[in-house]
Amino acid sequence: MTTTTRRRPRLIATDLDGTLLCTGGTVSERTAAALAAAEAAGIQVVFVTGRPPRWMQQVSPHIGGHGVAICSNGGAIVDVRRGELLETFPLAVADTLTVITTLRAELPGTAFAFEHPRGWAREPGYELRMWGDDEEHAVAPAEELLADGRVDGLFKLLAKHPDLDPDEFLARARRVAGHLAEITRSAPVPLLEISSLGVTKASTLASWCREQGIDRSEVLAFGDMPNDLEMLAWAGSSYAVANAHPEVLAAVAQHTVSNEQDGVAAVVEELLLSTPQGSNS
Repeated sequence: MTTTTRRRPRLIATDLDGTLLCTGGTVSERTAAALAAAEAAGIQVVFVTGRPPRWMQQVSPHIGGHGVAICSNGGAIVDVRRGELLETFPLAVADTLTVITTLRAELPGTAFAFEHPRGWAREPGYELRMWGDDEEHAVAPAEELLADGRVDGLFKLLAKHPDLDPDEFLARARRVAGHLAEITRSAPVPLLEISSLGVTKASTLASWCREQGIDRSEVLAFGDMPNDLEMLAWAGSSYAVANAHPEVLAAVAQHTVSNEQDGVAAVVEELLLSTPQGSNS
């Protein structure tokens, strides 16, 4: 593990799946203890995840005193304990339709799903593979869902392809539609996550920190996938876990051990031991 951080942060921003969580989406005892110790030391811990708000109850016991998480790659801020959306950053319907039309033309076979304030919806061709997919949801062509208001307030568009390489899928989608929306990925399958232009984990985290009076230099971030890159670049100090995507490992100077080895906890434990409370250097 490469550790160069000396300043104690005021806020820890961590991705969940593949970073903080073990396989199966669980929080280890060691990680839970490290998060609690950070909060006890006055360091705010914020989960910044690609997960939609409806997938956050599993981690609610570890959310911290504020109860707030940044979900859907910055598309929504949610009070996890109260199950309440505090703020969303929706995609415009016209822009969404243009993205869908463009990706269908460039990448035939792509199917779409929609995360919105009341749940989610999908096209008939969007294959169900993820946990939570069995929740009640609308199924119809994208144009119909957008036209009749069933996905009003859409804050995350998902695009799935049956057989493309995930990185190729991302690269080609960004080439033809990256000027229309933020396009990224975090899954091991060809699944794209699309937000309104300018909405990323970094943008929403920056807004949250401004409201809290926290400077970016006082933020420590952790991540593993391309959807974390903007956040890792924005934060004053950042770590990639050892199992991170090669692009993330190349972009982030500081590395910790894998999520299965409690990489976030390892850094937080060392940080709390090496920097007395109130230390700025």
